[in-house]
Amino acid sequence: MACRITELILDCRDPERLAAFWAEVLGYVEIGREGDDIEIGPPQGFGGPQPTMILSKTADPKTGKLPLHIDVNPTDRDQDAELERLLAIGATKADVGQTGEESWHVLADPEGNEFCLLRKRLNPA
Repeated sequence: MACRITELILDCRDPERLAAFWAEVLGYVEIGREGDDIEIGPPQGFGGPQPTMILSKTADPKTGKLPLHIDVNPTDRDQDAELERLLAIGATKADVGQTGEESWHVLADPEGNEFCLLRKRLNPA
């Protein structure tokens, strides 16, 4: 292997709010701060198989469809139960032209960044 993704950086207006949201979605914890930026990641910290996420404060985050979006899979419940959980913590349903026949759900985080909840349940490790 030559490289692997270690960090994902998301520009946002409110790093506190998005860090709390994404930490809840992913089962992450805060692992560092630099200025207004917050880094969250798996409890074991940086360098493991899962990338950390940096919520980077900007007054002018990109609006509209991002060129990269995040897909998540449930680990400890089925897709329907996970959808309910994500909606309860602040995700909203997003319409990107899906037909309703898809096996995934398109959602948006509290700042409108789209992500998909896929069907397959993964091992949490």
